[in-house]
Amino acid sequence: MALGRTRCVTLSGIDGHVVDVEADVASGLPAFTVTGLPDASLGEARDRVRAACHNSEVALPPRRITVNLSPASLRKAGTSFDVAIAVAVLAAGDVIPHRAPEGVVHLGELGLDGRVRAVRGVLPMVLAAARAGVRRVVVPMANVAEASLVTDVEVFGARTLAGLVAAYRGEPALDLDVPEDDRSDDHDDPVRSGTVADVETAPLDLADVVGQVEARHALEVAAAGRHHLFLLGPPGAGKTMLAARLPGLLPDLDDASALEVTAVHSLAGALPAGRGLVVRPPFVDPHHTSSPAAVVGGGSGVPRPGAASRAHRGVLFLDEAPEFDVRVLDALRQPLENGELVIHRAAGHARYPARFQLVMAANPCPCGNASGKGIDCTCTPIARRRYLHRLSGPLLDRVDLQVQVLPVTRAVLAGAEAPEPTERVAGRVREARAAQATRWAGTSWRVNAEVPGHELRRGGWRLPPATTRTIDAAIERGTLTVRGYDRVLRTAWTLADLGGRDRPARDDVEQAAALRQHQAAA
Repeated sequence: MALGRTRCVTLSGIDGHVVDVEADVASGLPAFTVTGLPDASLGEARDRVRAACHNSEVALPPRRITVNLSPASLRKAGTSFDVAIAVAVLAAGDVIPHRAPEGVVHLGELGLDGRVRAVRGVLPMVLAAARAGVRRVVVPMANVAEASLVTDVEVFGARTLAGLVAAYRGEPALDLDVPEDDRSDDHDDPVRSGTVADVETAPLDLADVVGQVEARHALEVAAAGRHHLFLLGPPGAGKTMLAARLPGLLPDLDDASALEVTAVHSLAGALPAGRGLVVRPPFVDPHHTSSPAAVVGGGSGVPRPGAASRAHRGVLFLDEAPEFDVRVLDALRQPLENGELVIHRAAGHARYPARFQLVMAANPCPCGNASGKGIDCTCTPIARRRYLHRLSGPLLDRVDLQVQVLPVTRAVLAGAEAPEPTERVAGRVREARAAQATRWAGTSWRVNAEVPGHELRRGGWRLPPATTRTIDAAIERGTLTVRGYDRVLRTAWTLADLGGRDRPARDDVEQAAALRQHQAAA
């Protein structure tokens, strides 16, 4: 008997850590022990491995088996260790050549019949393995396309444990006769089998929106500079229609962003089997009854990414925003500033990227009629104030554009010209993004919304006092915070980009300030 070694990967948030899986077979009464801080699901791996080996006609050594997951101080969780544990034990028992699996990362869950089932988070796991210098990875067959997105790693797919053992022995594959539609467990996972609207949405045309010239312009500005947007207006004015059409204005993700987004969706279990890179910005619209854990991530045990992380590099839309739990709304302040979520638990913390574009929509009051459209509002003044005050000042201060969406009148409905389609507006957005890419080349910033405010207030990017006179006076009066001042400057640069100008003019700054103050005026 020899010591069997192979490798696996555990995830802490989006970050992966390579784990050495060691198996020792010693004399004594038959036993199977797993050490190295495994969680409950990982501790049960010994029973899955034993049953899978038996049903695959692969004999486990009838000895005392000890499996250690190193480093032992790092907590491990999940069922993705099953294949690695089985391979290490079989190598220790000389069932397979004991040197063959060394240095190879094995990922996958074992079914009791020996099938290798798909697991979540394969892409970030393979990325972590590649960064650690691993060059060969074995994954479930259903995860091969996902793992193959990492180009500098050789990926092998395993459908059954028997087939994997045969491959290590150099024998013909002996895979179980498994129906094609039953070779992964994706259909058993309510997250994976549900809608993938937050991964890729069907294109919606902006031409469907009648009127709303100012709101459409704000949507274009938001898309061009990746600015956060708040739409305030009565029911039926078109707020949700506008928000749902924002993804169609956004350009495709670059390779680095696409890899980040795909990794997050893989970890969240929202990536369909066999899918390649997610190249379109995601659109995630959680219901207003969602819990803080569902929106910002968390949950008992190992924290999971929430809607905010699934919207990374895309759009997070909160319809009926004042109806959300106040804890959910205030928890969004951190990712709006830092572009990531750090979730702390007693056993450690998990980090998830969350650089999303926030879009909120709200009625002016609980009944929705406090908009001057000729219908009496039934809400008391206290109810109106309490309703919108659920959106805290610090949260709204982080929103660049705050636009009032007025109801569409009969005259507009009858005489409106054909609105611009998404394709034409998206063309202007692409040109503005290209100007920003040229301006910020050589920095870590990609769009105007990411540029730190102090960079726009000093050096060569500082605008002359005559241009910023309006917002200088506003900050002097105390009606504009320093954060708000910086956000107005970013929006002004985006307006200049849309207008084809190298630098913002005074009109751009004043228009940016007006777009930010409409909600307050309402």
